[in-house]
Amino acid sequence: MNKKQLQSEQTKKRVADAARALFSQKGYAATSIEDIVAATESSKGNIYYHFQSKEGLFLHLLDEWSREWESQWLEQEKNYVTFEEKLNGYAEHLDANDLNHPLTKAMDEFFSSEWGRSEVQEEVSRYYAEHLQFNERILKEAMDSGELNPDDARMLSFILEGLFIGIGEISKRASIHESTLAIYRKAVSVFLRGTTAANPNKKH
Repeated sequence: MNKKQLQSEQTKKRVADAARALFSQKGYAATSIEDIVAATESSKGNIYYHFQSKEGLFLHLLDEWSREWESQWLEQEKNYVTFEEKLNGYAEHLDANDLNHPLTKAMDEFFSSEWGRSEVQEEVSRYYAEHLQFNERILKEAMDSGELNPDDARMLSFILEGLFIGIGEISKRASIHESTLAIYRKAVSVFLRGTTAANPNKKH
């Protein structure tokens, strides 16, 4: 990388870092390109050169977040032995790095206001595709090791994703007494064992 390219990458990183802080603090709609220009002392043209638009800049930050999320998880995943440990670890990772991430509120606002844009829909589709692939992989591994009965791993991956996503969305919008992590852990137990009594017709 030559000096000009290095300077360009440094500028791009400086803008992204400043924008991340502003979006986290003010939200997506309330942060303007002018705010980012003022925070970075960079020109508006520079920002458009690297990111094309405010939307493009935010999508870049989401992509960075996604790659960081995956890298952190792959490092954590090595510590879990059983499938149940892995699912509970995954729930902890979701709680810490999705629901409580500095960009979470801005992301919700962004997807709500910019949903009509094809690139936004593509980003969401990519996110779910990656999560479903991950779910399917760990489910197949658990089936191969005998921890789970043989089943349709692809279908179960949708159910597991819907379970976690649903809990996350409800916890952001409803007042609940339990911690989201406690609910995630209970969901893992229900997913693995169900709630039906061993003999539902048994009289007490």
